[in-house]
Amino acid sequence: MKKMKVGALVAIALTLTGLVPAFANGSKDAAKTAPASGEPAKPLTLWVYDSGRIEVLTEIGKQFEKKYGVPVEVSMVDLSQVRTQFLLASGGAECADLAIIPHDNLGAMVENAAVEPVNLGSKKSKYIAPAIEGFMYNGQLYGVPLAVENIGFFRNVDMVPDAPATWDDVYAIGEKLVKSGKAEVIMGFPDTTYNSFPVFTSFGGAIFGKKADGSWDPDKLEIANDGMVKGLEWMTKLVKNKLAPDAVDWDAAHVLFESGKAPFIMTGPWALNRFKQAGVHYAISAFPAAKKGGEAGAPFLGVQGVIVSSASKQKLLAMAFATEFLATEENMKAIYAAEARPSAWKTIFESASDADTKGFNAAGTKAIPMPSIPAMGYVWDAWVSAGSLAFSGEKSPKDALLNAKTQVEEQIKAKK
Repeated sequence: MKKMKVGALVAIALTLTGLVPAFANGSKDAAKTAPASGEPAKPLTLWVYDSGRIEVLTEIGKQFEKKYGVPVEVSMVDLSQVRTQFLLASGGAECADLAIIPHDNLGAMVENAAVEPVNLGSKKSKYIAPAIEGFMYNGQLYGVPLAVENIGFFRNVDMVPDAPATWDDVYAIGEKLVKSGKAEVIMGFPDTTYNSFPVFTSFGGAIFGKKADGSWDPDKLEIANDGMVKGLEWMTKLVKNKLAPDAVDWDAAHVLFESGKAPFIMTGPWALNRFKQAGVHYAISAFPAAKKGGEAGAPFLGVQGVIVSSASKQKLLAMAFATEFLATEENMKAIYAAEARPSAWKTIFESASDADTKGFNAAGTKAIPMPSIPAMGYVWDAWVSAGSLAFSGEKSPKDALLNAKTQVEEQIKAKK
């Protein structure tokens, strides 16, 4: 049987809900799907976990209703509740037809058959590849991407006019500024995991390896590979030489940068307002490489997108809204205009013109979608502990990461 084109979903879904005449053969089964004359259409429900997109999605929902006669109810629901209700829906719990989630919440939902695979057809090529990759799981696509986000490499342009090419350059420039009294430290570390990941990846670090289909493999744990060790060694060198605080503190790291006491910081778009308010003259660029001519450090990529509940009683209609109606350049532009997170739609992403967005996009060119497999949940605490052990001198960076690897492997094994 040939695969049905995505564009046919709307017509079929609406036929099945009785909003257009049933199939021409006039079958009794098709006729049974139509509601009684004058009966209002049952609305599609869409849950979002932040307020930034409610207004624009409500407006898009009104356009859908105007064109097809099907209302779309958009509600704000806490992300933890979205996860819980989607997982419980197979047992009859209340759940929306669609929801917006960050892609790293996908794993448990797929493992528990709570979400449906989606087919974007030829529209798949309209999205930047990492956004699609983020919603892939075991070789299948489970979401329609909306936006992406990653951290960038910030520098104080009054102290460092040009972006450094390597981490050795960062060290040399920062050390000179500290010795001259123009800075107190090279940088503070907001953490030794998410915000520091580009240091690790520039040296070849990774968390998990991949299966043949490109999906993450929890049995290929790379958290103690040579690249991860070299990355933690570089960070520990700063601490040991008093060029970075030994206390890892998210807010303190930002205060050091915005007060002019540190020339660099690795952070994300959530820090823009505080830096602007502080009046710091900053620029955002790609991350340095481990060596000249090497690959720039790659941050984690977060992808936000729309999923369809497996428990929805209107799956075809929900699919039509997500893949056919919502996934257009016009609607993606409206979503981007409402909340200027980098768009997952390729032409919008590439046409970003403001300096901040261009900087984040440059930093995220080869960003790595955060692993969405459940095993990633075991990584964070062990990884944080590794950083603390290395910074305190209690363990070498290598031994600290090997200890973390053992902890994660034991948890993965215990869950099998």
